[in-house]
Order: sequence, then C-alpha cells, then structure tokens
Amino acid sequence: MATTDDEDFSAFVAARWSSLVRTAIYLGSPQPEAEDFVQTALLRCYRSWSRVQAADRADAYVYRVLVNTRNKALGRRWHREQSTDQLPEEETDDFTLAVGARADLSRVLRGLSPDHRAVLVLRFVADLTEQQTADALGVAVGTVKSRVSRALASIDPAHVREESR
Repeated sequence: MATTDDEDFSAFVAARWSSLVRTAIYLGSPQPEAEDFVQTALLRCYRSWSRVQAADRADAYVYRVLVNTRNKALGRRWHREQSTDQLPEEETDDFTLAVGARADLSRVLRGLSPDHRAVLVLRFVADLTEQQTADALGVAVGTVKSRVSRALASIDPAHVREESR
C-alpha cells in the first residue's frame, strides 16, 4: 500500500472509529467486543483499501463489512450467560443524562429484532442515508424504508418512558 493510501486509511479510521464502535454497541455488542469487531472489519478494509476507496459509498462499504464481521463472529460462538461469583465493576461517568439516554436507547434496541435493530442503528445512529443503509445490509432501499417504518411503529413511547423512571 502506498504512503498516501496509508495516510488516507489512517484519516478515515481517525474520523470514523467512535462512530463505528458506537454502531457495533447499538447492534448489541458490549464495548470491548464492539471494538474488536471494528478492528477486524477495518483490517479487512485495509487489506483492500483501494477497492473500498473506489466504491461509490465507502462508508456504506465499511459498515457492511462491520455488520458482516459481527454476524459471522456471532454465528460461530456460544452466547449464553456464564455465571460468576462476583459482579464486574461498573464504570461511572459524570455524564448522567447521556448515560440515561444511552440506557433508554439500548433498552429499546434490545426489544427489536436483529433486522430492525440494524436498520435503525445504521440509519439514525451511524447517520447513513437510506441508500447507504441498503448497501451496508445488502438489501433494497424499499426494504430499508419498510423496516424503519415497522421498527419505529413497534416502539411504544409510553413503555419507554415508564421503564426509564
């Protein structure tokens, strides 16, 4: 890979790292696992960076690699809770409002099907267009529109407000 390609890739990663990790978290992965998925996805993109750059929608391409990486990894592993004698320490931030909002969002997203969760996260958290979301998920734009509509319709706002109290 040429030096300019390395610089372009580094700039891309610096600009999008937190958004990609946040997307993986909202897709249902804990932060350390989300970071691993993003790192793996970016490694795959780095190996074919010229193809990624040549894509019409490079962001959608990378998000698709991320979604596929996560889905493939989750398909191979055992995913049941493992009991332990001690609870892990929880991190606390001073950003209580942001944490509360994230908790509400995470709770709502957990209640959705994986398809609905993915389309909402890519559209509204990752801020992709309908076309980019369709490209990232490998579906038609009409499918994105209908999934967004159905996912939003399935969210009961009264239930969300009630649980957050």
